[in-house]
Amino acid sequence: MNNKKVLVGMSGGVDSSMTAYFLQKEGYEVVGCYMKLHNSRAGYHEKNIQAGEKVASFLNIPYHILDLQEEFKTEVYEYFVEEYKNGNTPNPCVKCNRTIKFGAMFNFAKSLGIEYLATGHYVKTDGEFLYEADDKNKDQSYFLAQIKQEVLPHLIFPMALYKKEDIIKEAGNIPAMKEISEKKESQEICFVETVYTDILKKHNNIDKVGDVLDSDGKVVGEHKGYMHYTIGKRKGFTVNGAHDPHYVKSLNPKDNSIVVGKKEDLAISSVALENLNLYIKQETFKCGIKLRYRTTKVNCSIIIANDKAIVILDEPVYGVASGQVAVFYEGEKVLGSGWIVGTRE
Repeated sequence: MNNKKVLVGMSGGVDSSMTAYFLQKEGYEVVGCYMKLHNSRAGYHEKNIQAGEKVASFLNIPYHILDLQEEFKTEVYEYFVEEYKNGNTPNPCVKCNRTIKFGAMFNFAKSLGIEYLATGHYVKTDGEFLYEADDKNKDQSYFLAQIKQEVLPHLIFPMALYKKEDIIKEAGNIPAMKEISEKKESQEICFVETVYTDILKKHNNIDKVGDVLDSDGKVVGEHKGYMHYTIGKRKGFTVNGAHDPHYVKSLNPKDNSIVVGKKEDLAISSVALENLNLYIKQETFKCGIKLRYRTTKVNCSIIIANDKAIVILDEPVYGVASGQVAVFYEGEKVLGSGWIVGTRE
């Protein structure tokens, strides 16, 4: 294998394009790769491929089109639909990073005899652990915390040390990248055009009126179908005679009911995890934990046995949803992660 050869996942966006640019400047032999994952809207792939090909042509590098639509459908799309059906709140980006971007695309790199894989993610790695990126507003360590440890030594993340605004500014000075530097960045799930319920409606009848229950199981109102709700949501259902805000506490797919409560009723003191991905060997340890992407870390104690973990939180956390990922941190270092399968008050 050529140790200075790297496959770069090039989506047609500014971060991945600048990743290829920086690595070439560093002396790597760069090979570009576009992943076809879904076809949710007309012209989606064509526009992205055209942008990627323009950059590849400017850098004078090969540009592969890797069709992973079948794998994506099975591993990510169908999982997404099924999780909502089961009353959970899925995290398709975490799933995609493990199985597709740093799974199938990594295997493609190996099939080409390329040892390294690079993407435009804002995260750091030393080959043993992941770490938060310097730009905390863009840090994506949470979304990558399920990547297998054996893949880490082969990953390069040039965005780790940059601020997003600096990347946009530098790209704007390169004629071949000026247009992509001005593109508005999507914050949404890539295959969801507007709202997630549009996807679910293609596969389920989600508009079924059901009961709203209080914590004692008493009917206090009605809702428009449990798949319209996620834990912590406070709108779109009625609570008879209520003056204070009420939030979704749990979902019951079997009888199409939802349980609601006041904010204090959503407090959680411990969390159960499965399908762990650990970068350390300890079975008990203390750390910081993120139970959702846009949340602050909370200190906790972790007890691990049989690929499952119990998380004892040092302080209550509100609105924790089964189906999300819990990520363990020691400062900026990622120690591992697991999927939330249950909570306890």
